[in-house]
Amino acid sequence: MRNDEVIKSIRYILDLDDAQIAEFLKLADYQPTRGEVTEIFNQDKETETKIDGTVVEKDTPHKLTAHFLDGVIFHLRGKSDKHPPQPIQTPVTNNIVLKKLRVAFKLKDTDIIDILKDEGLSISKTELSAFFRDDNHRNYKNCGDQVLRNFLRGLAKRQRTSPR
Repeated sequence: MRNDEVIKSIRYILDLDDAQIAEFLKLADYQPTRGEVTEIFNQDKETETKIDGTVVEKDTPHKLTAHFLDGVIFHLRGKSDKHPPQPIQTPVTNNIVLKKLRVAFKLKDTDIIDILKDEGLSISKTELSAFFRDDNHRNYKNCGDQVLRNFLRGLAKRQRTSPR
């Protein structure tokens, strides 16, 4: 999934404005420029032509996305004095997004399975655990865009309907 789509989804889930997104980035020790946050939500994005001639929109950088996801965790869970901050992981994959959101929202495997089930996607606990494994593990599985989109949609429904 594109990084800007992930950030937009999280923005909707938590009902954030641009200033709050900048604050989340600062929590994760990233100093955004004035235009970086606005560019994420810019409808008229710049395009980039690839070698094969296809034209695609420029995506939000992985570094910014990784810091934003860490900022979400720090905002929702707080920074730990016991553990030093982990280095950011780039490129940001769907598996990393799923892991970070599981931590940020304190979700158990059963919670994620229920969220996906509510969105019409049936997944077993074994399949889910494969998404959280180290990418060198023999049972590692890439989290597809469809799984992540359904998870984000279901998480949005759950978070926006529950009392805060």
